[in-house]
Parts: sequence; C-alpha cells; structure tokens
Amino acid sequence: MADEEAEQESGSLGGGLLELQRLRERLLELESGLRESAEPAVEAATEYCQQLCQTLLEYAEKWKTSEDPLPLLQVYTVAIRSYVKARPYLTSECERVAFVLERLALSCVELLLCLPLELPENQWEEFQAFVQVAHEKLMENGSCELHFLATLTQEKGVWKNPVLCSILSQESLDE
Repeated sequence: MADEEAEQESGSLGGGLLELQRLRERLLELESGLRESAEPAVEAATEYCQQLCQTLLEYAEKWKTSEDPLPLLQVYTVAIRSYVKARPYLTSECERVAFVLERLALSCVELLLCLPLELPENQWEEFQAFVQVAHEKLMENGSCELHFLATLTQEKGVWKNPVLCSILSQESLDE
C-alpha cells in the first residue's frame, strides 16, 4: 500500500518535485561522504561513482520518458550539478571519474535528441546557461567531459546546431 502511494505521489507534479528534492539530498549525502572519507582517494572516488550511478538508476526509472522526458532531464541536470560540486574531491587516477560524467553527458544528449519538441525558449536558455557554467567549472579541474553537451547547447535549440544538422542531412561540413 505504501508503495502504491509513493508511486502515485511521484507521478504527480508535486511528487516529482519531492522526488527531485530527495535526489538532491541523496547526492549531497554522497558528496559529503566523499569529502569526509578516510579511504584512499581512488577507493573513495570509486565508491562515489558507484553510488552516484546506483542513485541515478533508482531515480531515473521513476519516470516514463516516453510520456514525459522533461523530469529525466531535470534528474540529469541535478546529477551534473552535484557532480560539478564533487569533482574537486575526485581523483583523476580513478578511471570511473571521467567515465561516469561522459556517460551522464551522453545520456543527456540522447534525451535532448529524443525530445518530441524543442524545449520552451526560457527553459532551453536556463539549461543552456547551466551547461556552459558546469562545463567551465569542470574545465577548471581539467575535466572536458561536458564538451560535447556544451557544444550542442550553444545554439537556440538542439536541432538548430549547424554541425548536427549537416551530419544528419549528410551535407559536407565545409559548406
């Protein structure tokens, strides 16, 4: 019975906001655990990455992207924002550090490409600004994993990117 109530709650707008808040709190716990970890840096980074992925799977599967993909975009945004905060505490010696962010960025790009319609202009501009700031902060730490997403979001919409349009229409990129 409690599971049914939770499922109904997460399906509503207020429930979605509540789920996003829970996600933020969980990711903040992970970040705090990373910062305060007494484990060697590689082990702490590995644990953080595993927990981050597990948490994202749990939250991402709560929404049906075929019906409404926007909540999943919000999940990805919250996750990237959290990762950016945690990045200074993650050692590059752990191969999962770059891999997790690359996969998260790729999942975000795939979702954007699958949206049935362009995002409303104000929502796109907010997302666009977020990605650019996140990319710049990560570049300060030598992380370029958001480069593709940052490049794709430089235009007024994902389908307005001239390189992407040229590739999909099989035109020469030099034109």
